[in-house]
Amino acid sequence: MGFYKRFLNRRAIAAPEEKSSFDGVPEADLERFLAVNRYGKFELTEAIRPSYDLKIVPSEGYRYDYWIDEDDWEEKIPVIVASVTRARLFAVFLDLLDSLGTPVVDAVLETSHKSHAKHHVDHYRESIDLPVLKSILHEYEDLLCNDGCTGIAVLRPQNSVEIQFDEHKLLYVYADRFGPFEQILEEHRVWYRNKMQCITGTEHIHSSSDTYQGTFGKLQTRLGLDHETDESQPMF
Repeated sequence: MGFYKRFLNRRAIAAPEEKSSFDGVPEADLERFLAVNRYGKFELTEAIRPSYDLKIVPSEGYRYDYWIDEDDWEEKIPVIVASVTRARLFAVFLDLLDSLGTPVVDAVLETSHKSHAKHHVDHYRESIDLPVLKSILHEYEDLLCNDGCTGIAVLRPQNSVEIQFDEHKLLYVYADRFGPFEQILEEHRVWYRNKMQCITGTEHIHSSSDTYQGTFGKLQTRLGLDHETDESQPMF
């Protein structure tokens, strides 16, 4: 399957009331657009592309936000959202894992391969040695970085800390204290930007393939992941 067709097989994700910016775009123009992976100094992986009208231009940085439980609006979990250019993305993720400060973690492998919905399916694994996990993830770097239907979250459950590398290739840190994680980001020259907008803030399009779906299954087996949860949200 070609690069262009990989994107066409994943529909653009937009608000229900919005007309897609991809509607009516000639095939040749769309192909040229999907081939663009660099905006200024920021380079995207192959996993995702912004809207055709570029309402949000991809860029690097991090900002603070809150995750709010839809069932309990009073529960707000602070989170760092980081957008990192392709060349440094995987290294930043691994360094953030080291900042969890524990030799044993839980892992949640996330997939939307079999669904066009906004939610994904989570496969949960408890108690895996962090060095072992990192070694396995190194083997699957291409899948994790370039498949728009694969994500992973790594948790330190005893202190309610989670690092998420999601299918948009954004990094999320859920924690009460951000100091060590901010230090890692800035050591990699990922700087705080108060008004940073992420690609998820408007319409965008994901890329995947049958090959990546098969590779996901192999990673799932390597990690011994067989338990599924239905909801895509922080696990602690």
